[in-house]
Amino acid sequence: MAGQLDRLKDKILSAAERVPSHVAIIMDGNGRWAELRHKPRTFGHEAGVRAVKKVVKAAAEVGIKYLTLYTFSVENWKRPRSEVSALMSLLTRATRNELNELIKNNVKLMTIGRVNGLPQTRQKVLLDAVEKTRGNTGLVLTLALNYGGRAEILDAVKAIANSVRAGIVDMQDINDELFSDFLYTAGLPDPDLLIRTSGEHRISNFLLWQTSYTELYIIDTLWPDFGRQELFEAVLDFQKRERRFGKVSSAARK
Repeated sequence: MAGQLDRLKDKILSAAERVPSHVAIIMDGNGRWAELRHKPRTFGHEAGVRAVKKVVKAAAEVGIKYLTLYTFSVENWKRPRSEVSALMSLLTRATRNELNELIKNNVKLMTIGRVNGLPQTRQKVLLDAVEKTRGNTGLVLTLALNYGGRAEILDAVKAIANSVRAGIVDMQDINDELFSDFLYTAGLPDPDLLIRTSGEHRISNFLLWQTSYTELYIIDTLWPDFGRQELFEAVLDFQKRERRFGKVSSAARK
């Protein structure tokens, strides 16, 4: 297995210029993974954290510069209170446990979303990790927390409206670039590749503005079973694609 994975890695790096700079992942399937094993859903979330560790390491191996993970959505508050509480506890514990590893591996941690809507104790742990990794220059790992694509767009519209009212922004200057500067992801490039696990074919309110020309990769694998091989295969699939951004393909021009 190790030999096969190294071959996949070498194949990716042989076309390093086509490695996606920014990969976003909808990590779906923790609950179903646990149910298949007759375990509580929290068991699946614990396994999902282990998958995150593998994927972060694998992403850095092949030169991915930005990795954004859909960690907790605004809709997830509708889940049973016990599950939400367990998720918040897991988030805090995992952040604390992995902080030294992030620092050691030069990973910069960021968060996007309405993070101020999380419990204060959870916010403090996250903000501490973000601050302690701020100077790191390797992989940028962004956790989307209390995140929703529509909420992000609405927040940006309100912020722009306030800036116009205050005379900071001129109405005529509003364009795609300026709008992007008011999103949670300001300063991050749009994702090149969006991976969704568990076989569901929907975006689920994730990075709605940013993924307008992102390549999609759907895999049936449940998130806890997603690892180095699955990420490498997704990147290899991406490297075979021609990204046209609305233009005619190179083959059609011949």
